[in-house]
Amino acid sequence: MDNVFEKVWANCLNIIKDIVEWQHYKTWFEPIKPVQLEGNVLTIQVPSQFFYEYIEEHYVNLLAKTLKRELGKDARLEYRIMVDSGDSRNKPMMMDVPGHGYKQYGNNEMDFPLMINNPVKNPFVIPGLKKMQIDSQLNPIYVFDSYVEGGCNRVARRAGKTVAEKPGATSFNPLLIYGGGGLGKTHLVQAIGNEVKRLHNNKVVLYVSSEKFINQFIDHSRNNAINDFIHFYQLVDVLIIDDVQFFNRAEKSQDAFFAIFNHLHQSGKQLILTSDKPPKDLEGVQERLLSRFRWGLSTDLQIPDYETRIEILEKKMKNDGLEMPKDVVKYIAYNIQSNVRELEGALISLLAQSSLNKREIDMELAKKVLRNFIKSSSKEITIDTIQKMVCEYFDVPYDKLLQKTRKREIVQARQITMFLAKAFTKNSLKTIGEHFGGRDHTTVIHSCQTVKDLMDTDTMFKESVLELQHKVQLASM
Repeated sequence: MDNVFEKVWANCLNIIKDIVEWQHYKTWFEPIKPVQLEGNVLTIQVPSQFFYEYIEEHYVNLLAKTLKRELGKDARLEYRIMVDSGDSRNKPMMMDVPGHGYKQYGNNEMDFPLMINNPVKNPFVIPGLKKMQIDSQLNPIYVFDSYVEGGCNRVARRAGKTVAEKPGATSFNPLLIYGGGGLGKTHLVQAIGNEVKRLHNNKVVLYVSSEKFINQFIDHSRNNAINDFIHFYQLVDVLIIDDVQFFNRAEKSQDAFFAIFNHLHQSGKQLILTSDKPPKDLEGVQERLLSRFRWGLSTDLQIPDYETRIEILEKKMKNDGLEMPKDVVKYIAYNIQSNVRELEGALISLLAQSSLNKREIDMELAKKVLRNFIKSSSKEITIDTIQKMVCEYFDVPYDKLLQKTRKREIVQARQITMFLAKAFTKNSLKTIGEHFGGRDHTTVIHSCQTVKDLMDTDTMFKESVLELQHKVQLASM
C-alpha cells in the first residue's frame, strides 16, 4: 500500500498535469519525489539547488494551491535538495530547506533574471536533459600524449594534469590559460577535458568557444529561453570556455556566464578558461568576472624554444608515421619560431610538396617550400656574413678565403662557405662566385658537390658543416 505522502503528491500531480504544458510537466515535476509528510508539511526531493530555485520562482503558487486542496489552508511545502558529494562512491548528500515562495541566492551579485518557464533545451541539439547525453564537443586527437612539454608550457601542462585528476577539488579553479595565437591553448584545455573523461567517466565535460556561447545566448534571448540556457550549462561538471576575451563585446552574455560560473564554482564543479591575455589586460570584461578569474590559477603559454620546437616536430612525425632528414627538421625548427601552429603548418606543406612532386625531402626542397613561412619570421642572411662566420669558425683570415691557394684548410673553408651561401641566400651561382675573388659558377657547383660528398664519407667534416649550418640559421632569426 502506498504511503500517505505518495498519495498526497500523486493527487497534486493529477491537478498540475491539467494546468502545466506536458513538456514543462516532464521537465520540472516528474523528477520530484515525495519523501515524507508530517502533519500538514509535505517534503519533496529535488535534484539540485538550481531546480529548487526554479520551482520556487515559477511554480510555488501552483504548488501552494494544489497542496492546500489536499492538506488544508495550513499546508506547507519543504524541499530536500540533493547535493553532489564530489565522490562517486558515496550517495549524494541531502540538504533540507523550507519553501519560501520566493527565490533567494546565496550571493547578491548572482542576480540574473530568469524570464520564462519554457522546457529546457540543449543548445547543442541533443535531445533530453540526461547528463550523459551531453556531447563534450571535444576533439579526441587532443590528448596529453601529443602535447610536448617544455619550459614554455610546463606550469600550464602540469596544472592541467592536476585538474584532470581531481576536477573541482584543487585550488586551480578556475584554471585560466593565456597566450598568443597558435601556442597550444586549445590543444591543452581539450587534452584536460579528454583526460577527465578517461579518468572520471561519470563526469560531464563540455568544451565551447566563447563565440558559440554568445551566439547560443543570443538565440535563446530571441526565443525567450534564457533560463533554459543557463540551466543547461549548470548541468556540466567540467566547463571549458575558449577565448574568453571575446566576452568584451557581449555584456548580457557576461551576465549569463556570471550566473553559470557562480553556480558551478559553488557546486564544486571545474571551470577551465583560455584567453589571449592575462585577466588584468582583458578590457571590456566585467570586473566581477575578472575577480573570479583570479580566484584560481592563471598561467601563460610562451613561444617554444628551439629544443622544444624540434621535439614538437619529431612528435608530429612519429604520430603521423613520417620520416625526414634530421638537418631538415632542425632547419624548420630554427626558422619557424613564431608559434606551434605555423611550425606544424610548415611541416605539412613540406610533406605535401614532397608527395605531390614525388621528390625526396632535402634541404633544397625545404628552402623552396618554406620560403613563404620563413620570410615572415627570419631576416636576410648575406654572403659576407657567412664568409665571416666560417673564417671565425676555422680561424682563417678573411683575405685568405678569397685568394688562390691549394692549402687544404683554406680550400675546405672556401668550399663550405660556398655551400652555405647557396643554401641560405637567394643569390645566383654567378653572384656567389664573384664574392670569392671572381670565381665562376662552375667552381661553386664543384664546391657544393665536394661538400656533399665529404659529408657522406667524413664524420668530422660533416659535424663541422652541420654546426656551421646551425650558426647561420641562428643568425637569420
